[in-house]
Amino acid sequence: MNLSDLNELDFSDVGGWPTGARIAAVIIVFGLTLFAGYWFDLDDQMVLQENEERLEPKLKKEVQFAITKTASVPKLKEQLEEGEVAFAESLRQLPSSVDVAELLADISDAGLEEGLIFDSITPKAEAHLEFYAELPIEISVWGNYHEFGRFVSRLSALPRILTLHDISITHVDAGQAPLKLSATAKTYWYLAK
Repeated sequence: MNLSDLNELDFSDVGGWPTGARIAAVIIVFGLTLFAGYWFDLDDQMVLQENEERLEPKLKKEVQFAITKTASVPKLKEQLEEGEVAFAESLRQLPSSVDVAELLADISDAGLEEGLIFDSITPKAEAHLEFYAELPIEISVWGNYHEFGRFVSRLSALPRILTLHDISITHVDAGQAPLKLSATAKTYWYLAK
């Protein structure tokens, strides 16, 4: 078969073509089909695959993070339960406003048991905050360092929350005791909604 034979091929009777021409036509059609498939479909899919492959490490990290979070859920639930128990215990330690007289008596007893001489214990105006109220109590006592330390230790052992603020110790030449402690004790209680 030569080039002049190609001009004589009848496209309406492809079955009558010589074997070499039919094989060449099949190869050309097959090649064009592959090229068209690549051009119109595979090229976009390859770009999409490259994008997905770039996302794969990020997605693997996200999955690993989710697995880690999921694995820690029982531990977090346990911590939440412990926190709720601790919060309930703290709420139990918060006195009601009618317990203030008892608190003042507890502070006074703690100081007297340590040998302190009280100058004053003065409750101030209570402050209402977000979900609790706060009552500052000005305390002024005479004594020495060791007595002050034991007094503060006794205050921390009271069955309610009591914090000390603005502590100052001054040396005063007076007949009562060598040192004067001034502090603000604050107690708190839960404001029921």
